[in-house]
Amino acid sequence: MTNPLVIAQIAVSALLIAAILLQQRGTALGSAFGQEGGYYGTRRGIQKKLFWVTVALGMVFILLAFLNLLF
Repeated sequence: MTNPLVIAQIAVSALLIAAILLQQRGTALGSAFGQEGGYYGTRRGIQKKLFWVTVALGMVFILLAFLNLLF
């Protein structure tokens, strides 16, 4: 029988990866090759919600990791 905590952690990790990949910052690969573009504005609307969802998913992932250690 599989541990439900492991399944939950895998599901949360997949959602966390998706939330991180959906965030847009900077100028993609242009900044990696020396181009300017260091302007970062404030988060608004969906960007702000996505940021907080990412933070919450990260906290849930860490909590599940600790619970997997205990049980």
